[in-house]
Amino acid sequence: MAREIVINAAPYETRVAVLERQRLIEIFIERARDKGVAGNIYKGRVTRVLPGMQAAFVDIGLEKAAFLHGSDLYADLGEEFIAEDGATPIEVEADVPAANGKLAARRAPIEDRLKKGQELLVQVSKQPIGTKGARITGVISLPGRHLVFIPSSQHVGVSRRIEDEAERTRLKEIVQEERPPEGGFIIRTACEGLSKREIQGDIRFLLKLWKRIIHKSEQMGGAALVHYDMDLVLRTVRDLFTADTQRLIVDSPRDFQRVIDFVDTVMPRMKTRLELYEEPEPIFDRFSIESQITKALERKVWLKSGGYIVIDHTEALTVIDVNTGRYVGKKSQEETVLKTNIEAVKTIVEQLRLRNIGGLIVIDFIDMEEPANQREVFEALNAALKKDKARSKLLPISELGLIEMTRKRTRESLLQLLCSPCPTCDAKGHIKATATIAYEVLRRVQREAALNPKMSQITAHVHPTIAQYLHHHEERTLQALEAKLDKKIIVKATSDLDESRYEVTGVEAAA
Repeated sequence: MAREIVINAAPYETRVAVLERQRLIEIFIERARDKGVAGNIYKGRVTRVLPGMQAAFVDIGLEKAAFLHGSDLYADLGEEFIAEDGATPIEVEADVPAANGKLAARRAPIEDRLKKGQELLVQVSKQPIGTKGARITGVISLPGRHLVFIPSSQHVGVSRRIEDEAERTRLKEIVQEERPPEGGFIIRTACEGLSKREIQGDIRFLLKLWKRIIHKSEQMGGAALVHYDMDLVLRTVRDLFTADTQRLIVDSPRDFQRVIDFVDTVMPRMKTRLELYEEPEPIFDRFSIESQITKALERKVWLKSGGYIVIDHTEALTVIDVNTGRYVGKKSQEETVLKTNIEAVKTIVEQLRLRNIGGLIVIDFIDMEEPANQREVFEALNAALKKDKARSKLLPISELGLIEMTRKRTRESLLQLLCSPCPTCDAKGHIKATATIAYEVLRRVQREAALNPKMSQITAHVHPTIAQYLHHHEERTLQALEAKLDKKIIVKATSDLDESRYEVTGVEAAA
């Protein structure tokens, strides 16, 4: 499969697009003003213990206290779950059972283990989302290129994506040989086929990193950052740049050099697949990614047959409705319905992944009379979800023709990230967020400069709210962009424009 990774790195925002056959399948966005904290390790201080919930709130230095559940204090399960890309959970197999031979050993209540004011080392497992603070865990995991080190575990697990039993055994034996008395490892998919020397090098690197983290934490007080995980660019290389990736393209010379240095260190054989994009046309325009992002925010998604699905979000759940639309079939209504539902299955799973939809999801497939057809649709959905990295749970089709499922939520959805509740309809709809529009304007300015190199001045006519945001929050970005493009950039507030609309015009230099 022709898989490509395209990185658009700007001072204010980094965007990573994963393409398969030129189709956008995943998008990751990290803004300089709001960098993610998932994967970071903190020395926290317990502020409140909740015996009734078997949970605690911990101050880690962020705006809101982090949530720690009692089950996240120890690594004593036969299965471990790690964040492959810093946000998307990957389920991996840990074949060694807990010490007592059961999946989970009995633990004392959380109130006997934690007290108010107590300091402990924790890691962010889930980004703050909406009004909720970050979720944290006491089970620290340090991802390397090939392995994940879990200091509090004794297990050696192997990614389920490595299917060859002989290879699984070989890898486990290598890791067991080098494993310290305290600490366990998860063997990642990228480890498949590696030499013993390469694997040992990753083990030594992770053990040294953990030693530095422990030493630093001992010198610090509570509510402080101890270890910052890699930024989005390097996390992408570490977690997504695998053997099935045809090429990785970066449009920033500075970030391209960082990627080269990282790849030189951990996977030199992949260096030939790196490319620096230097064309004047913006990289996301060149690969038709901008238009695909816009479509990913729309309610309606068309199927090739002429049917369509509608995706609606509520505070409690996401509802997906399947419709035949323009498709009328050739033989019978039941066949038409079955074909539409089967086609919708693939699109639904693609959209869940692209839009990063999590939580409770209800799918309303078109009613089918034949039980065999219902089973076929359910099995098709179940099979499609197995290819999704995020953990999900699926319930059978109900008597009303509905399928209920859950998908693990670890970060904001694309809608939450790029849009805001609509102020004119009592927050029942969504409009693009101020920052999203402001960054669109900056990209539009770059696009106009690339298409019209003779321009000496570019003016962006925007709503006053957008103008205020750019002048107040992105003044340095505007100055840097002027220097880079060698053109005067003017942001002009225009009150008769809607907030989501803007116009960019240019003036050519005098002959």
